[in-house]
Amino acid sequence: MAGINKVILVGNLGKDPEVRHLEGGASVAHFTLATNEYYKDKQGNRVERTEWHNIAAWRGLAEMTEKYLKKGQQVYVEGKIRTRQYQDKDNQTRYITEIIADEITMLGGRSNAGNGQSAAATGSTEAEAPQTFRQEPELDQLPF
Repeated sequence: MAGINKVILVGNLGKDPEVRHLEGGASVAHFTLATNEYYKDKQGNRVERTEWHNIAAWRGLAEMTEKYLKKGQQVYVEGKIRTRQYQDKDNQTRYITEIIADEITMLGGRSNAGNGQSAAATGSTEAEAPQTFRQEPELDQLPF
């Protein structure tokens, strides 16, 4: 039986997505996502712990993140965890663990004209459904 590699995160973007367009025509977007958890320490004080996640979105999903996502926005991200290695400028081998996004849902309403404001922030009374973007599977990933 094959293993399962699935990650689900809900958090806030730490920065606007940075998109690169590669030679073969593919696009990749990178951004950070902050998730918070709260607990009480031994003295009973409430403590907040923030975990930062590196997110990568490819192709059409990268283009959607570039168009719609902004720093501070709350999103739901579903994907898989992957660790890769690269050579830094000093030719040292470095490792990075990131989430390869398969699905991204904007939470708290759609942004207003791309400026990052939610419907609540603009005073809109219309209830807007969250907008979800999905990565289409590669041909070699199709089950048939």
